[in-house]
Amino acid sequence: MRKLLFGAALVLATVPATTMAGDLEVPAPQAFSCLTGSYRMADGSTLDIGASGSGAYRWRRPDGQTGALVQQSDGEWISTLGWTERPDGHRLTVSNCNQGQILFDRVAGQREPLVQIDTRFQGSGVALSGRLTLPPGDGTVPLVVLVHGAERTSAIDTYSLQRELASQGIGVFAYDKRGTGRSQGRYTQDYLTLAIDAIHAMHEAKRLAGKRTGRIGYQGGSQGGWVAPLAARIESVDFVIVSFGLAVSPLDEDREAIAFDMARAGFGHDEQQKADEIAAATAAIIESNFTEGFGRLDALKEKYEKEPWFPFVRGNFTSYLISTPEAVVRSDFPALLEGVPAHYDPMPVLRHLDVPQLWLLGGQDRDAPPFETLRRLGELKREGRPIATVVFPHADHGMYEFEIDAGGERMSTRQPEGYLQMMVEFIKSGRSDGLESN
Repeated sequence: MRKLLFGAALVLATVPATTMAGDLEVPAPQAFSCLTGSYRMADGSTLDIGASGSGAYRWRRPDGQTGALVQQSDGEWISTLGWTERPDGHRLTVSNCNQGQILFDRVAGQREPLVQIDTRFQGSGVALSGRLTLPPGDGTVPLVVLVHGAERTSAIDTYSLQRELASQGIGVFAYDKRGTGRSQGRYTQDYLTLAIDAIHAMHEAKRLAGKRTGRIGYQGGSQGGWVAPLAARIESVDFVIVSFGLAVSPLDEDREAIAFDMARAGFGHDEQQKADEIAAATAAIIESNFTEGFGRLDALKEKYEKEPWFPFVRGNFTSYLISTPEAVVRSDFPALLEGVPAHYDPMPVLRHLDVPQLWLLGGQDRDAPPFETLRRLGELKREGRPIATVVFPHADHGMYEFEIDAGGERMSTRQPEGYLQMMVEFIKSGRSDGLESN
């Protein structure tokens, strides 16, 4: 089942937005906490192993392959493909965990000596926890600050990008957003507050990296696609990467997600207009801070719930509002959506942002459909803004490819080949030559 998440406003930045085995993964034994790291393999390849959001271990390759690791009674670890729970044939043996020695598919690997510096720094009125991860050595490296989506988990504990990018020669600063992990403050989704926190994180990353600091910028996934450009507009950086983010408002995202689902199910203009009536009713409830408009929504549900298209009205906010009792919505949803600027228009920021940007979007993203965003970004490119866009045609939200199970549900399998490498090249050079796909 899906977790209670609302669109790019609230979808996790680092785990798939699809049905996945994460809920069933067995937490890794504490004794194997030393397993986390990036490994240089004897065949010249690299492999990252780290904790997932569920507390289990997951391996990742730079080309996007990934699997969950489940320890057997004999101490060996077997892997399952993506989030499918289906064995994929890969096996891990820990030769000497403390010394960072493993065997993956009988190929020896040695944990890379990445430099990690944990820190506490002042955000916008609260103390935040962060971690700088640097490649070994003392040379200058580009730095990227990872800006959260709407997840409430610890980025320091779960963001594999901090190691994956560092193993590619990039310094990475990850931090727990306010109200999550080891950071203080109250959780919020107010984009301006989060942007100011991101700027403080950028300052801390530069301070810790010192003379090693080269180019510096942001990578923001999902909700971070609204926050990172805003932070860069307030205080300029060298680059911004947006992954599966949007150039429309959260409410427009909801409507576009509904239209995408309806079109994929084969319903036409008339049915989509009816679905849009429901989206307008749920928008009115959100705009009232969940105090008014329930009668209007109930009337539409009674009018349309027996029609064949009604089960396909999903969206991001809407699916939860039409399936959740009013009393629960009134009591619980204001906190879940605290601070979300439902009508936030990112275009004024983007129109005046001269920082080079790389937008990486999923062509099958049901939570944050990219179509209007691509049109708007194309308009900005024609106006001379330094924007490059790449669409991975078979990727859903979180930049995960998928297969369809027997029940018609999407099961995440991997990230698209080229996704990580495009970020690496852009961070290092700031150039989009050869990257753009549309």
